[in-house]
Amino acid sequence: MAVDLELAPKTKRPAGQPCCDPVVYPDVEREQAVRMAAVAKALGDPIRLQLVDVLRKHAGKVCVCELVPLFDIAQPTLSHHLKTLRRAGIVDSERRGLWAYYYVRPDALKELSAWLS
Repeated sequence: MAVDLELAPKTKRPAGQPCCDPVVYPDVEREQAVRMAAVAKALGDPIRLQLVDVLRKHAGKVCVCELVPLFDIAQPTLSHHLKTLRRAGIVDSERRGLWAYYYVRPDALKELSAWLS
């Protein structure tokens, strides 16, 4: 079955005029996008993703000394990853003497997961 298409002659649009109207507009405001991007960036590392997985499965706060044996990295590197997750607002910590106990913030991933679903 042949389809007849009528081709329009090529025309040049005036300078500064858009070629077409946007099909869709973003639902996410700029400020919200910046927050969600920070969370996504923090979760973009495999170690940090595994850390969040361990912390969210744990029933309470987890001591750094319990996390170190789970990963093949030095304690300062692990602390760096936890610091990145804290800055993104995904985890928080509580100091008890020399040790820090980490946990996933209950509302931390709600905005990202709501947008993804």
